[in-house]
Amino acid sequence: MKVSKLFKEFVESEKSSGIILIFCTLFSLYVTNSEWGNAYHHLWKTDVLGHSLEHWINDGLMTIFFLLVGLELEREIYIGELSKIKEASFPIIGALGGMIVPVIIYTIFNYGTETISGSAIPMSTDIAFALGILSLLGNKVPLSLKIFLTALAVIDDLGAIVIIGTFYSNGLNWTNLLLSLGTFALLGGLNFAKIRSIPLYLLGGIAMWYFMGQSGVHPTITGVLLAFAIPFDKGDHISISTKIQHFLHKPVSFGILPIFALANTAIILNTDTTSKLLETYSLGIFTGLSFGKPIGIFLFCLIASRLGISKLPKDLSWASIVGVGFLGGIGFTMSIFITNLSFNQASIVDVSKFSILLASLVSAIIGFSILSKSLKQK
Repeated sequence: MKVSKLFKEFVESEKSSGIILIFCTLFSLYVTNSEWGNAYHHLWKTDVLGHSLEHWINDGLMTIFFLLVGLELEREIYIGELSKIKEASFPIIGALGGMIVPVIIYTIFNYGTETISGSAIPMSTDIAFALGILSLLGNKVPLSLKIFLTALAVIDDLGAIVIIGTFYSNGLNWTNLLLSLGTFALLGGLNFAKIRSIPLYLLGGIAMWYFMGQSGVHPTITGVLLAFAIPFDKGDHISISTKIQHFLHKPVSFGILPIFALANTAIILNTDTTSKLLETYSLGIFTGLSFGKPIGIFLFCLIASRLGISKLPKDLSWASIVGVGFLGGIGFTMSIFITNLSFNQASIVDVSKFSILLASLVSAIIGFSILSKSLKQK
């Protein structure tokens, strides 16, 4: 199977980033619950130009992460696994199941409560963590399984982006929204006119980000919009989209995501936190990620296969799809991101983040165990 150099670089950087994210999370949890906890917590609340450091990370640096996600999605659509409908249908359908079932499970737990706003929390897969766990299995992992997991996570991210843009907006300011979308249209025009100036697109992206932030829509969405405004010259290995994507891989994987992990896992672990793990929102998150994800992914893939809509790749087994389904329950980055948007009460945010970490740990252990056994038998 022919795989592009960019895809190989992506997988290598993501799996390494996953390992680093694990260390950053453990470090953050340790420091937060040590004698330096107060100082560490206040570090992320430090005022920088009228906003906290944590705000700049979540609204600023994460826009760059979303830009990379958008560029990866653009590549997959043009020349990757999503460019061929027949081959793309299998991970796309699996991803849909992996989004729909967890949302349903969370909604069942929280219907009619104030925490229903967190329904989207268990719908996303953290590709860095998931590939990091998959990499621990070494060379016995088929390339088609890595591609399936990658495509699955990319579609998950797209679904989360749509949800964030649609449901997590605060009192729209139409003037600023139109200015942001107008800038996007202008950049699209430059693309159509075959103008290939990276600084021009980046300056336009900054303007889009500013106006979007003032409009009430979460500004990180501009990262994805900018990605699709940037020219992708199919078959041209030196297109500016490819150049930017290649440039961003390591800064995002080894800089932005670890910083995000450090800033957003400063969770105080005490009896107050652990006693709330049986709250409806916590149960909805844990069950949605740990069990909703694998059930949704496997069930939708199986139905699609039985109906002849898509088919299981020849070198994969249904057991390996179940294993990857559990790895899909590793939520982390996007789940924590949506948690920050869903709830205003600090205690609920902390318990939700802790639930995400527990669900991700359980999912990783079960997924690794299933894949270790199923791949050994092949």
